[in-house]
Order: sequence, then structure tokens, then C-alpha cells
Amino acid sequence: MDLIPAAVWTLHVAFAALWTGSVLFVSATVVPAATSATIGTDAIASIVGRLQLVTRLSAVVLFATGGHMAGTTYTIERLTGTGRGHLVLTMLVLWFVLAALVEIGSKKLLSGVATDKLREPARDARPLFLGAAAVSVLLLVTAGVLASNVVA
Repeated sequence: MDLIPAAVWTLHVAFAALWTGSVLFVSATVVPAATSATIGTDAIASIVGRLQLVTRLSAVVLFATGGHMAGTTYTIERLTGTGRGHLVLTMLVLWFVLAALVEIGSKKLLSGVATDKLREPARDARPLFLGAAAVSVLLLVTAGVLASNVVA
């Protein structure tokens, strides 16, 4: 039994779960709390800073592990000519979109921390985090379809 593929898959799934879960948590709990100013600027700065760290680290790990899996599992023809290949490419695009939404949303949310204002920056960031949450769900659905082997 080759342990490298298992380790790569495990790392990939663990970081995908960490990232999507973090985005869903921040979108569902932290941004609404910031919008209503029931959370302080120090807490926002800490949570969003950690989300940015998770996002950046996950992007690197997912790119490396996903690239390894794609390189050992797919040919260019399988990536571009099969349903499973299209799902893999879709996931790649969705990961890039997720990273961009989180980074831009985080910058907007943190813009108020320096001035001790949260409500307006949180309102500005809300659509970006809602989009990031939707992309996270799409990624999880896509991963489920890939894992189920429904698509050839």
C-alpha cells in the first residue's frame, strides 16, 4: 500500500474542510455580529486575521495536493474531455474565486478596525462573505459529486 496518495488526499480534504468551514462560520456568525456591532474590533481583527491565514495556507496546500492528485490521476485529455475532469477544473476555478472573495471581504471588514468602526465596513463586506459562503457550498457539493463517482 502506497501511503503517499493517502497522505495527499487526507491533507487535501482536511484543508478543504478547514477552509470552507471557516468561511461558513465567519459568514454566518462573525459578519452579522460585526454588522450589529455586538462584537469588538479586537475580536474582528483576530478572527479575520486567522481566516486570512487559513485561506492563504489552504490555498497553497490545496494547490499542491490537488496538483499532485491531478498530475497522477488525470491526463490533459481526461481533465478537458470528461465529466470528472470538468469537475476538477471547476473546483480549481471555485477555489480561486473563494480566495479572492475572502481576501477582498477581509480587507473591507478590517478597514473599520483602525477607525473603530464596524457596522459600515461589515455591511460592505457582507455580500462578499455571502458569495464566499455560496462558493464554499458549491465546492462541497462538487467534492461530493466527485467522491460519489456519479460522473464519469
